Amino acid sequence: MAVVLLGAVLLVAHPQLVPSHPAAPGPGSGSGQQELLRKADTLPEDLREASAANGSSQQLPQTIIIGVRKGGTRALLEMLSLHPDVAAAENEVHFFDWEEHYSQGLGWYLSQMPFSAPHQLTVEKTPAYFTSPKVPERIHRMNPSIRLLLILRDPSERVLSDYTQVLYNHLQKRKPYPPIEELLVRDGRLNVDYKALNRSLYHAHMQNWLRFFPLRHVHIVDGDRLIRDPFPEIQKVERFLKLSPQINASNFYFNKTKGFYCLRDSGRDRCLHESKGRAHPQVDPKLLNKLHEYFHEPNKKFFELVGRTFDWH
Repeated sequence: MAVVLLGAVLLVAHPQLVPSHPAAPGPGSGSGQQELLRKADTLPEDLREASAANGSSQQLPQTIIIGVRKGGTRALLEMLSLHPDVAAAENEVHFFDWEEHYSQGLGWYLSQMPFSAPHQLTVEKTPAYFTSPKVPERIHRMNPSIRLLLILRDPSERVLSDYTQVLYNHLQKRKPYPPIEELLVRDGRLNVDYKALNRSLYHAHMQNWLRFFPLRHVHIVDGDRLIRDPFPEIQKVERFLKLSPQINASNFYFNKTKGFYCLRDSGRDRCLHESKGRAHPQVDPKLLNKLHEYFHEPNKKFFELVGRTFDWH
């Protein structure tokens, strides 16, 4: 399962291709974006001078990768960053889900964005957005026309990846953490209060997003397919974002040593950090079956909600 976990994450350099403009103005551009910027706090003087000096500026994102946690958001962002018309925020911003950030307003949010050229789309990713109840309305309030990217994996695998990340975080801090069985099972039954299980109930969270955004504004990336064969999935993302096709099959290569795809650009090969693709804990097959059974009906509801199916247990 380490392979599954980690195709999820490929490091990359930007290809030196001839820049091309998006086929249509990005959502949030024009008068709506300008109004948001007028409402934002004034940028510091030094930032405004730097912006004027080279023609670039910080823009509110026209695209947000909203999740899901341990679904492959870092891989998706790095792959998308191969496109010359994309400017990506390096870190997870957590503007819409953390009150201490949201209370600082759009001016603070804007200050977290990368400098970009006028023709580029600004993208940020924060996986916690998808499962945070307040986020859809807050993003809609900022820009009801924004394009959203959601990357999902098999819910059971996502649970195991979620546990693995928290486990390693505790180990690095020399803190104890219980075996996964103690978190997944309570009184012989699945512990439905375990947060990792809730994060994999995709239909419940998707319903909240569809209260504010039509389905056509959300592109769902198949995280499992992105791991196995990334190029077709990233082509679909380019089309959804109305970007000219600039990312090629030659930008991806399978690293036999690591067991997953890495990125290649202008002769430079890069893979994601070794912390990605960690082995999942060994889980009793009976417990795995309980997981699969638990997600069977929720998955069916999600398939009906979005009008497509995925190859999940």
